[in-house]
Amino acid sequence: MKQEVKKAVFNIFFREKPAMMLVALNAAKSDIYASSLAKQIDCTYSHVVKILQELSDAGLISFDKQGRLKLLTLTKKGQEVADHIDKIRSLL
Repeated sequence: MKQEVKKAVFNIFFREKPAMMLVALNAAKSDIYASSLAKQIDCTYSHVVKILQELSDAGLISFDKQGRLKLLTLTKKGQEVADHIDKIRSLL
């Protein structure tokens, strides 16, 4: 199956940007902030912030304020969801 077809099938099951945010946060090797996440997944900062708030309300991420910046971290539940999304993505 071609990569574009795999991506299209994956996007049928998941909203692309929120799923990619969780996967990117799970794969992050260092501290990650909303602005760096926006660049990483090719999305506007304001859209990222809106989705992050939804993910926070769902208990999937937490914010750790460090000065003017908010460090993003996955909760245990968020890490489990991100792992499952990554597994599903690899199956498709």
